[in-house]
Amino acid sequence: MNAERAPAQRIRLLIVDDQALVRRGLALMLSMEPDMEVVGEASDGLEAVEQAKRLRPDVVLMDLHMPRKGGVGATREITASLPQTRVLVLTTMEAEQSVFDAVRAGAMAYLLKDATEQEVVETVRGVHRGESHMTPQIARKMLDQFRRMAEAAPPPEYRHEEPQEEAAPLSEKESKVLQLIAEGKSNKQIGTMLFLAEGTVKNYVSRIMEKLHAGSRTELAVIALRQRRVE
Repeated sequence: MNAERAPAQRIRLLIVDDQALVRRGLALMLSMEPDMEVVGEASDGLEAVEQAKRLRPDVVLMDLHMPRKGGVGATREITASLPQTRVLVLTTMEAEQSVFDAVRAGAMAYLLKDATEQEVVETVRGVHRGESHMTPQIARKMLDQFRRMAEAAPPPEYRHEEPQEEAAPLSEKESKVLQLIAEGKSNKQIGTMLFLAEGTVKNYVSRIMEKLHAGSRTELAVIALRQRRVE
């Protein structure tokens, strides 16, 4: 007789928002998913850090504008002290600087609160798998910020940096994957658009990061803009 298969471990969630109604609504919605479990709530950044360290959730849904300690500071502290915990920003703030600050602090995804229930649920799952996600609107704001950074950077001959190993050339397919990464697409979305398995996309991303000496998808976006790979 075959032993019963043990149920898959659920994604442990911490919801952070200064509005109790928002927290309860998210908790109710996400608790209905069979693979998710809301383990805690927090009403500000200080409480979020405290709860995260105590509960060690898989994913934190983080608002940005909160009393005592904002979401950016809380995200930075959580990702620094709990590298296995991933942060998904869910906020009404769509200013370019807010997006950029949150991503620099370590957020893996950025959604506005007008996102659909399905989009929130799928983004939570993607973040738990280690994927970054932004809507096209938010991705464009990130690209605009990166573009300004690239334009403001001094020419190479004036930089006082150690010479870096020259990046290996990318294939046509790798260049297309890089462009989609810079547009904020997830591995799953890239696979759908290029008719590739998600695992194949992950392999492409790893090769691109190795060729371009990048440590993250965000760095790939910056490199893409500096090399004018993204129009």
